[in-house]
Amino acid sequence: MNTPSLPDPHDRPARLTVGVVGAGRVGPALAAALQLAGHRPVAVSGVSDASRRRADALLPGVPLVTPAEVLAAADLVLLTVPDDTLPGLVEGLAATGAVRPGQLLVHTSGRYGVGVLDPARRAGALPLALHPAMTFTGTPVDVQRLAGCSFGVTAPDELRLAAEALVIEMGGEPEWIAEEARPLYHAALALGANHLVTLVAEAMELLSAAGVTAPDRMLGPLLGAALDNALRSGDAALTGPVARGDAGTVEAHVEQLRAHAPRTVPGYLAMARATADRALDQGLLKPDLAAALLAVLADRAKDSVPRQAPGAAGGDHPDERPDGEDQDGTDR
Repeated sequence: MNTPSLPDPHDRPARLTVGVVGAGRVGPALAAALQLAGHRPVAVSGVSDASRRRADALLPGVPLVTPAEVLAAADLVLLTVPDDTLPGLVEGLAATGAVRPGQLLVHTSGRYGVGVLDPARRAGALPLALHPAMTFTGTPVDVQRLAGCSFGVTAPDELRLAAEALVIEMGGEPEWIAEEARPLYHAALALGANHLVTLVAEAMELLSAAGVTAPDRMLGPLLGAALDNALRSGDAALTGPVARGDAGTVEAHVEQLRAHAPRTVPGYLAMARATADRALDQGLLKPDLAAALLAVLADRAKDSVPRQAPGAAGGDHPDERPDGEDQDGTDR
């Protein structure tokens, strides 16, 4: 297997031609970061208006072409498409002869390791899985945010140095993830990042309903401190009525949520139960107080209102998903 020559990450990087298949939020940003490191973006594929705008903003002057033409032009190809699209894309590119021997083929899915690239590897490609653990906006600010960003990296042993060099050149920090651990790794990121967005959005809506004029300003310092404490101390950072065993307060919360925002009740109860379990395990919640609290949670769970499934959206192009043609760092 011929591995393209990549230098010591601390030296000026060798110039590779770079292509992007899937001009969503992630691909153009990574290509722009590689350009700053000395590589040369030469081709991008994308079909939606949003994709074209992102490509123009982050990779001005780089032609928009078909996926096969991207592979024909580039030494290093970034496959930045949705997870469910990736296996079929790789199989199709390999079956049509678009993959060239010795070509670096990099996907940015958190879910998959390098196994999903096996059809391309059999055609001679050099497979890498480089997943940036970050959410993307699809704007130039993403390139700056890559500085210090952790990448979940999976690669064959002979390509580990190449993978590490590419991540460092983009400003990131490589974190090695075993092939079989990729789904668990991705689930952890989604649990932390994606669910956080939902929790914050619901909290802001409830504060607005309570008459708070600037819920974002009120939540910012509180959530920032909570996040910092949790990252530093883990479960020891737990505070609030559940950790204290204030069953009456929790019951009042549920009654208010049922009256004003019934769709938030199941989520509140689930998170309260998970918090109680963790507080008990850590000795933060006293067993005598836990009994009354858990009884309230169990009783209110019987009466909770299940969320209605949203109506099926039809006709949307994959480019126009919330994450564009690619996944964010958690989803990403």
